Amino acid sequence: MPLRDDNEGIGLFEPLIVSSGSPLRDNLNDLALTLAARSEGFRRSLPDSIATALADLVRSMNCYYSNLIEGHNTHPVDIERALAGDYSANPGKRNLQLEAKAHITVQKWIDDGGIPGSATDPAVICDIHKRFCELLPAELLTVEDPVTHERFEIVPGALRERDVQVGRLVAISPGAVPRFLDRMHQAYGRLGKIESILAAACGHHRLLWVHPFIDGNGRVARLMSYAMLLRSLDTRGLWSVARGLARKETAYKAHLAACDLPRRNDLDGRGTLSEEELAKFTRFFLETCIDQVDFMEGLMKPDRLRDRIMIWTEEQMRAEALPAKSDIVLKALLYQGSLERGEVAPLLGLSDRAARRVTSALLDAGVISSETTRSPLFLAFPARYADRWMPGLFPPED
Repeated sequence: MPLRDDNEGIGLFEPLIVSSGSPLRDNLNDLALTLAARSEGFRRSLPDSIATALADLVRSMNCYYSNLIEGHNTHPVDIERALAGDYSANPGKRNLQLEAKAHITVQKWIDDGGIPGSATDPAVICDIHKRFCELLPAELLTVEDPVTHERFEIVPGALRERDVQVGRLVAISPGAVPRFLDRMHQAYGRLGKIESILAAACGHHRLLWVHPFIDGNGRVARLMSYAMLLRSLDTRGLWSVARGLARKETAYKAHLAACDLPRRNDLDGRGTLSEEELAKFTRFFLETCIDQVDFMEGLMKPDRLRDRIMIWTEEQMRAEALPAKSDIVLKALLYQGSLERGEVAPLLGLSDRAARRVTSALLDAGVISSETTRSPLFLAFPARYADRWMPGLFPPED
């Protein structure tokens, strides 16, 4: 059966970006340039090996805070356990671990260049939804209508076939969704540097306004915006806006609701929706991004990071949880980024066998990593030690 299409005009969700003639645009341009400069400076300050380890941890952080916005609290330590195949015996907790693992899998696909073109391509938006949902347990693939309490199946990657209402917003008819997604892609697909940064915020709301899927729209919107910033700023996945949005969840959702409001008067843009509210949300989004870059840069200050890791390592050696001289290996990795296995024994002044015991203990603790038994050693950032190594990244585990 063909889907019902009420033939809504695509002008219903204009403007799609804050116009160059808006009195609020200059401030947004300044924020976009500030974000670009701060993000680039942070990226350049990190050695490649440290950046790679940090990006792995940021995926767990991003997943944790994105899930938190959805009302699902899965701590990064439990996420880390799920990535290692260690699932809770509690079915509900296990399902949330699988949900988190699905989110990280999709984000890693994005980080690894899985989106060669624009993240606003309707096919890509559906692919993000599909890749996430097809990894979910069956218990998380149904949604209940808040009015009728009827339950519907979530089909991975499939656009909705039903009417929906989100708060006061009655979304467009299901048959109109492809038309509006095409218009979004047309507007956001090919933009200059500044506008592509603004589009990560503007597109975030406009995708939620279209509400293309029966469920999962918020997560897809955050992953889409993440991918847009990854491309426009070359973030390398070293920071994420999700932490800031979750910490300001009330303001985040209030801004999104305000963006649904119609244009107030002739001074409020030329579209159907309020340009002023879209500008306010864009400012909020960009300021949140800048705040998160500054936060991550503060955590990764070399001297402070080194001190925190060394203090932790000394405590572990005193408690005999790590062998003596473990601190020498970690300090070397902090300074030079990587360490050949053959370099460990002369560095420690130990026999090869004794040096292997130190290396094995650090690998077992998860604080260093290596692709194979012969590959170089790299520093790792385990979620279970994040409250000591990177305080404030997320709450300590209960």
